[in-house]
Amino acid sequence: MQQPLNAALRAPHVPETRFGKWFLGTETWTVHVLERALADLDRLIPERRASYPLVVDVGCGSGKSLARLARRFSPQRLLAIDIDPHMLALSRAEAVREGVDVELVEGSSSRLQLADNSVDLLFCHQTFHHLVEQEQAMSEFFRVLKPGGIMLFAESTRRYIESWIIMLLFRHPMEVQRSAPEYLRMVRGAGFVVEPGSVSYPYLWWSRADLGVMERWFGVPPAADREETLLNLVAVKPA
Repeated sequence: MQQPLNAALRAPHVPETRFGKWFLGTETWTVHVLERALADLDRLIPERRASYPLVVDVGCGSGKSLARLARRFSPQRLLAIDIDPHMLALSRAEAVREGVDVELVEGSSSRLQLADNSVDLLFCHQTFHHLVEQEQAMSEFFRVLKPGGIMLFAESTRRYIESWIIMLLFRHPMEVQRSAPEYLRMVRGAGFVVEPGSVSYPYLWWSRADLGVMERWFGVPPAADREETLLNLVAVKPA
């Protein structure tokens, strides 16, 4: 049984809407958001290993990532963290369906109950823009990763979070949203190394204000000088 999170370990957060929680279980989320991010991040990993012994998913949501992380990175131990007990229950059910051995932990990304230098790979997918204490969370990610360990970081930028459809359907701490360059500066400022070849700016249809209609229906390409809506990167903790 999942134990309630100790009050001392709680962090300020903005609860997701009912629609947002439902969306995390849809095929659109799984195929067009999660799987595309994982494939993109995987190709950005420098000196890719066959296995990463301890893999941690921070903000695991509905658990659709768990089997995919297990297949791609062959961990000896898989740990999934979320601050919402309801989402952890969904993750538990998903893990059972997929036959995935995973440890589920109720906790905050800015107060990780993990030892220093203990994690080989940390997966943070579409989680960071939900966090209020972003700098503290990034410091925690750096702390728990082993020297040479990697963080797979996939985020929606302020441009996307402030779009009308996202503000209508979802809830986020708007005062902490960042642009892609601002996220990069924060990651590097925490001590991570991010090589130019380990950064990607996908401009997927669902991240556009028009949901890609102008390009898909009318053949109008996106502007070259656009403000990016998505950022994928692989960050390395120096050895």
